[in-house]
Amino acid sequence: MIIEIDDNSGFCHGVVTAIRKAEEALQTEGCGPLYCLGDIVHNGMEVERLASLGLITIDHEQFLQLQGKRVLLRAHGEPPVTYQQADERGISLVDATCPVVLHLQQTIKKAYLESNPEDTQIVIYGKIGHAEVNGLVGQTAGSAIVVEGPDDLSKIDFTKNVKLFSQTTKSIDGFKDIVERIKLLMSPGRTFQFNDTICRQVANRIPKIVKFVALHDLVFFVSGAKSSNGRVLFNECKNHNDNIVMISGPQEIDFALLEGVSSVGICGATSTPKWLMEQVKKAIEDYLVKQTANA
Repeated sequence: MIIEIDDNSGFCHGVVTAIRKAEEALQTEGCGPLYCLGDIVHNGMEVERLASLGLITIDHEQFLQLQGKRVLLRAHGEPPVTYQQADERGISLVDATCPVVLHLQQTIKKAYLESNPEDTQIVIYGKIGHAEVNGLVGQTAGSAIVVEGPDDLSKIDFTKNVKLFSQTTKSIDGFKDIVERIKLLMSPGRTFQFNDTICRQVANRIPKIVKFVALHDLVFFVSGAKSSNGRVLFNECKNHNDNIVMISGPQEIDFALLEGVSSVGICGATSTPKWLMEQVKKAIEDYLVKQTANA
């Protein structure tokens, strides 16, 4: 049986940098504990690995109870209020905001400051409540409208001007669809500006990963349940190979699916560590060796 890991799957640059910063900060002696505001990556097993090294994951409520501690801001970014709260509490920030997300935050803030809220709306195509989106909305003092899809377009007042942006990990096709729908709904005389702010490192994985999954009889897509990018990539993959299963790690493998299969592909999200995909491959190999020995 052929068992292959997709070379193009795994952490994006933003996540790699955040984890590297966390590991470096954890190795710095005499600085006390290191806290992370939210899961550093949407993958439970990687979060557990870093916790074993000393990284303490906290939520925003716990963050407000800290004084004079070190806190890492993950790649997703944070709204301005988080920086203000840190300053008020003497918290030292290890800022691992992804450069792509940081640039988007700055772009949205500029658009907001240059707009008149009486006649212009900032709209963000993204997942409501997602950490990155919360950080983006924060650049507009909470006034931005978040749309997840066509059903949310009723939130927009089309008698006003619209400036549209996108969460960095959304689907390009989904964004294009939203753009075309808004164009048709705009009132005469009003302007519509749309900004394709989707990360190409993430978006460009789609043509590569769908080509990979089409080569195999069975595919295990390794991803944490919280990963927005994981859901996007998995759905794209399923359109090209219906025999694909999402798992969080080797413990969820249904070995019965291997029956009659000659080729297995293993791939994952931008939040999936390579070592986890390698564990999945090894678990399959160990199972096959055991089956052969018992035959």
